[in-house]
Amino acid sequence: MMTMPQIPRLLHEAEERLLAELRARRREVRKTQAEAPDPKFTLTVGQKVADVVASTMGSWSFIIIQSAILLIWIILNVTAFIEQWDPYPFILLNLALSFQAAYAAPFIMMSQNRQQDIDRASAENDHRINIKAELEIELLHTKIDELREKEIIELSASVRNLTELLQQALARAVPSSG
Repeated sequence: MMTMPQIPRLLHEAEERLLAELRARRREVRKTQAEAPDPKFTLTVGQKVADVVASTMGSWSFIIIQSAILLIWIILNVTAFIEQWDPYPFILLNLALSFQAAYAAPFIMMSQNRQQDIDRASAENDHRINIKAELEIELLHTKIDELREKEIIELSASVRNLTELLQQALARAVPSSG
């Protein structure tokens, strides 16, 4: 059966082991990051294409240009300045937009999935850092508590010494009646 003084010691040892493990992992990560090339340069062609498509289609310039092209398409087919190649229900326009959406969606999803993986790794790294910071703070608290206990012991000893000196001085100043 463990006594109360043993529990803090065991917790302290577990914290020390965890801190040592986190420090070792940090060294490994730093070493692999120093050796590994920048992740931007390790993307596959498909990932690069997906990122370009997603960033292009998610921009205001794309929306404005596509809206202008759609407006021109509709105006030319409604006013018939040129021969109507896509009369009113605009079946060809619908087909083109459906084709665009069918191909754009997978590219955007691939880019989002890759970004999600990056975010997940970043969150995991943040979690590790938070655990390490928490353990470091706990260590600081422990050290401060130890210093406080040591200071209290020293102050108690000083008060005891001063009390003894005061009693001796009082004993010398007041002669005992005997």
